[in-house]
Amino acid sequence: MDGGSILNLCDKYLPELVVKVTPAQAQKMRRPDLAQMIRNLVQEWTTRDKHELDALTRRDLITALINNLLTRPGLAAVAAQAEPAAPAPAPSENHPAPQAHAHAHAAPADDPATGLPETPMATRGGALRSTVFTAKEVMHPLLMERIDPSAAAKMSREALGRDLTGIIGELLNEQKMPLSLNERQELVTSLLDDMLGLGPIEPLLADESISEVMVNGPKQVWIEQKGRLVHTDITFRDNAHVLSVAQRIVTAIGRRVDESSPLCDARLADGSRVNIIIPPLAIDGPSITVRKFSKKKITLDVMQKFGSISQQMGTVLRIAARSRLNILISGGTGSGKTTLLNAMSQMIDHSERIVTIEDAAELQLQQPHVVRLETRPANLEGEGEITMRDLLKNSLRMRPDRIIVGETRGAEAIDMLQAMNTGHDGSFSTVHANRPREALSRLENMVGLGGVNLAPRAIRQQIASAIDMIVQVSRMRDGGRRVTHISEVIGMEGDVVTMQDLFTTEVRGELPDGKLQVEFVNHGLRPHFLPKAAYYGLDKQLLEVM
Repeated sequence: MDGGSILNLCDKYLPELVVKVTPAQAQKMRRPDLAQMIRNLVQEWTTRDKHELDALTRRDLITALINNLLTRPGLAAVAAQAEPAAPAPAPSENHPAPQAHAHAHAAPADDPATGLPETPMATRGGALRSTVFTAKEVMHPLLMERIDPSAAAKMSREALGRDLTGIIGELLNEQKMPLSLNERQELVTSLLDDMLGLGPIEPLLADESISEVMVNGPKQVWIEQKGRLVHTDITFRDNAHVLSVAQRIVTAIGRRVDESSPLCDARLADGSRVNIIIPPLAIDGPSITVRKFSKKKITLDVMQKFGSISQQMGTVLRIAARSRLNILISGGTGSGKTTLLNAMSQMIDHSERIVTIEDAAELQLQQPHVVRLETRPANLEGEGEITMRDLLKNSLRMRPDRIIVGETRGAEAIDMLQAMNTGHDGSFSTVHANRPREALSRLENMVGLGGVNLAPRAIRQQIASAIDMIVQVSRMRDGGRRVTHISEVIGMEGDVVTMQDLFTTEVRGELPDGKLQVEFVNHGLRPHFLPKAAYYGLDKQLLEVM
C-alpha cells in the first residue's frame, strides 16, 4: 500500500479515534499505552472494513494516527462535536487504563481566532522532529555522495523530492534505520529545505502566525508570535550550516557576506527583510534576523479592527495622505513603522508617479506607476557603493510626484528635506525615535552628518517647513502595536519647532486576558493642515471628525 492510501485510511479512521480517545486524554497517556490502544482499534477497524495490511503498513498507519491525534489542529473541536463521546475504554488487557505521565502537559486549547492550538511553535511535533533530526545527521553526508548538488539545485522542488524519496528509502534500508511514513516525509522535506530553501527555518517562514524569526547561532532560534518572543527547539547542525543559509539569501540578490563584509541587509523572494551578521562581529556564531513579509494586506481599516488606531485617527490619516502632507512615521524597532507606511500609501492616487528608496526593498505599494530603487554596497575592492543619498539626488531627476524613503538614518536626511521643500509634497519616510519631538531632534542630528554647514536654527527651519505631520507608533508590553501620537508641525517660535498633538493614546489599565486597556484621545484642536485639506475638498470631512 502506498503512502497516499495510508493517509486516506488515517483520515478515514481519525474521526472514530477521537470519539474513543480525545486529544486531551491522549496527551495524558504514556506513549506505549496509547500505541497499544490504537493498535487494537486499528485491528478492529481493518477487520471490519476488510482491509488487509502487512505489518509495516499497519505500523505506519498507527504512527500516522498517533501523530495526527497529538498534533493536528482542530481535533479538540471535532471531539467536542462528535456523538456523545464514548468514554475512554475501560481498563483491560487489550485497552490499558490511561496513565498520567510524570512530565505530560494538559492538551492546549484551540485559539478561536485561528483554529490553531495555543501551544507555542516551540513545542509542536518535538518528538517527531527529534527522530528526524537524528536520522538527518546520518543521511545528509550519505546523500551528498549519491547526488550532484549543482544538478539538484537546478531541479524543481517536486522533481527533486521524488528523487530524494527513492534514494532516502534505499539509504534507510542500508543503514537499518526504520522510520514511519510521516518521519520519512518529514526527513525528505527537511533535506529539501536545506538544498533549495532556508534549512530548518523554512517551516517558520511558512507559518503566518509568526512575524519574525531570529537565529542566534546554530543552537538557538527564536520567533515572534502574536507580539511575544518564543524560544523554539529548532537547531542547525553547526555554524557552517547557518552560514550556508545566509550565503544563499544574499547571493540571490547579488550581495555578499564574508569576513571582509560581515554585515548585510537583504530580502527574500517574498519581500521579507533580512539582516545578517557573522563572525568575527557575531561572537556566538552567524546571526540571521528575518522580518517576515505579511501576505495579508494591512490597511487602515484592518488597523482599526485590530485596535491599533481609532476610527477618527484612521479618517485623519486618510485625509492627511490624500492632502499630500509630508509625513514622518516614527517608532522603535519592530513597532510597525513600515506596516503603517504601506497602509497610508494606499491613499495615493493611481495617477501619480512614486519613487521609493530603500536599503533593502520591502515596501508593498499597490499603485501602477512605482519606481523602486535600492542601495548597493561596495564591491571587494571597496568601490561601486551607491548610498541612499545618491539615490535621493538621482530621484529628483526622475520627475517624481512623491518620494518615499523607507528609512531615514543618515546624511540623506538633508536631501530628503530639500526634496520635500521643492515641490515634492506628499512624501513619506520613517525614522527611529521614541516620541515625535525626539524624531525632529534625530532629523536635526542626521542633517549634521551630511556635512552641511548650517546653523541649528536654519536646520530647524528646514525641518519645520518640510515636515507636516509626525505619526508615532509603538509596540506595547502586551505585544500590540498602536499609534500613540498624531502630531502636526506648526512652524517656529524663536529657535524652537512648534507642534500640536491631534491625537494621543493613553493606557488606562490591563484586561483579564493580559491585553492593555487603552483610550485614543482626540484633543479637539483645529488641524493646521485644514487649508491643504480644503484645497482637495476634504475640509468638511476633517472638521467633522475633529
